[in-house]
Amino acid sequence: MGVKKLRPITPGQRFRVAPDFIGLTKRKPEKSLLMPLKRTGGRNNTGKMTMRHRGGGHKKRFRIIDFKRRKHNIPGVVQSIAYDPMRTAYIALLYYVDGEKAYILAPEGLKPGDRVLAGVDVAPELGHALPMKAMPTGTVVHNIELHPGRGGVMARGAGASAQLIAKAEKYVTLKLPSGERRLVLGDCMATVGAVSNSSHMNAVLGKAGRKRWLGRRSRVRGVAMNPVDHPMGGGEGKASGGHPRSRTGLYAKGQRTRNSKKHSQKLIISRRKK
Repeated sequence: MGVKKLRPITPGQRFRVAPDFIGLTKRKPEKSLLMPLKRTGGRNNTGKMTMRHRGGGHKKRFRIIDFKRRKHNIPGVVQSIAYDPMRTAYIALLYYVDGEKAYILAPEGLKPGDRVLAGVDVAPELGHALPMKAMPTGTVVHNIELHPGRGGVMARGAGASAQLIAKAEKYVTLKLPSGERRLVLGDCMATVGAVSNSSHMNAVLGKAGRKRWLGRRSRVRGVAMNPVDHPMGGGEGKASGGHPRSRTGLYAKGQRTRNSKKHSQKLIISRRKK
């Protein structure tokens, strides 16, 4: 699955780089795994805008994803690889032998007809989910739990993956997509392989209207505002605006934002690459 460059028939297509969707199965989503999605437009319960740059967008329905891989030791057959409008990665529809259906994040290389398993005594093969203490060193994983039984929370975006680089008695050491090295409990589950749609980072929307279809309203640069509206506003002509910072005055580049007294701080071996 890669990307394609469109012919410049219109101005919006001149710089458009679109996903080719090769390998996806053309079928409607599973109705039993859909739920309605309410839009807020960035407004709270009183109608006041509390989050800017939101609004509009195409109507969507949420796909219920099984991040916990709760069907242990029951084989599931991949019925289709599908597009999910709620996430950058593709999803796989599983038909379990007991008749149940479920969506999971599709790893890179998973195809319709493949069989996947989840459990404690499962072989570390593509698409299988098992505790990381049972995986060999060097395994590439995604959908990683931080607390056993709560479901995967890390490495879930398109093309994301972490690598298991060491194992100890209680913890395993992971190298995360950011370059950070941290300890995670060995009893936590993870899925073998990297997340699908790794070429998502190469896509170019091509026009502002396509961003509106995704539910994002236009954003005004801080340097184009007046001093009363933004810390970087004001000045004669195209002034630089000073050090990059947010609307509330927080530094946008170079300032560390992680709380040094956070409980999980002791589990981080080395921070992400600068």
